[in-house]
Amino acid sequence: MRRVRKFFFLPMREKLLLFQAALLLTSMRAALALFRFQTVRHSLSRLARPKHKPQSYRDVDKIVWATEAAVRGLPGIGTCLTQALTAHVLLGRAGYDTNLRIGVTRDKAGEFVAHAWLEKDNEVVIGGLGEELARYTPFPTL
Repeated sequence: MRRVRKFFFLPMREKLLLFQAALLLTSMRAALALFRFQTVRHSLSRLARPKHKPQSYRDVDKIVWATEAAVRGLPGIGTCLTQALTAHVLLGRAGYDTNLRIGVTRDKAGEFVAHAWLEKDNEVVIGGLGEELARYTPFPTL
């Protein structure tokens, strides 16, 4: 109930951004389940085309906030990959260039583990794990 109340007090621009993030996050999850990653990535490159010029870093922060808030509101939908892809599309539409990164490592049991994150200007904007991220060997930038 508290989340609903907070949502109603948000400015309209933030409500729309949060709605976009939730819709994209859900769509991302479904697309990744139904199609090959390469097909999804190709479609996202068209979706991520800029709609207008970037205005300030505040826009980046708001987009990251909306993506993370949508994940909290939709438990089980938001994997690291769906979050990174959602933020990539929203930031791309706002005119920001980002790099989707996927890295791999092995856990303590020796099992293969992968993680996705999004970088803007060589800074992690979503999917950061702090110092833990250094354990991952990244694939070339997507």
